[in-house]
Amino acid sequence: MSRFTKSILIALVIVIIDQISKFWIKTNMTLYENIPVFGNWFIIHFIENKGMAFGWEFFPKWVLSMIRIIAVVGLIWFLRELIKKEAKPVITISISLITAGALGNIIDSAFYGMFFTESKAEVISVFTLSGGYESFLHGHVVDMLHFPIINGHFPEWFPQNEYFPFKGGSSFTFFSPVFNIADSSVTVGVVLLLIFRKKFAEVIAQPNQELENN
Repeated sequence: MSRFTKSILIALVIVIIDQISKFWIKTNMTLYENIPVFGNWFIIHFIENKGMAFGWEFFPKWVLSMIRIIAVVGLIWFLRELIKKEAKPVITISISLITAGALGNIIDSAFYGMFFTESKAEVISVFTLSGGYESFLHGHVVDMLHFPIINGHFPEWFPQNEYFPFKGGSSFTFFSPVFNIADSSVTVGVVLLLIFRKKFAEVIAQPNQELENN
């Protein structure tokens, strides 16, 4: 089995795990429902978002979906090029993780609106072939992993003015974003690239062997 095939298989396994978790959440939990896993530190909290990782929104939905699709195609091509340059396994695994994460959320955006009924706080979503809640590329991304590790209040002596974003005495939660396995895969891949950035830079700087041979 080639390195490229192994890398694609790694990505596909992550996508499958991501989709299984999302399918279970969609068909077993109501929107905004909580399931404590480890006290108040790890909670399965079902939400949906229209935007990027962790619920951020910067572009219209269809634009974001197209960007993801183009990114996945580019990452697969880039992965093949890295393997041709004999990049270290940690580099190719990093790209595989990022590719898997992007593909996992693309599936939500592309198909969930077409094949699921709308998730609501009182009604569990149903998988259906007769028409869902949105059109192609306009589905919502399922998030469920919540780690509110620390809950507290800002000190009362914090400045009370319009230029300081945190009001004294107001509550805060660390870590507040709700995310999914696909988001985690992208994050781990990026962190690995940052840790091994020198190896990544070295392989990027290498000339393409096919061009040299020609």
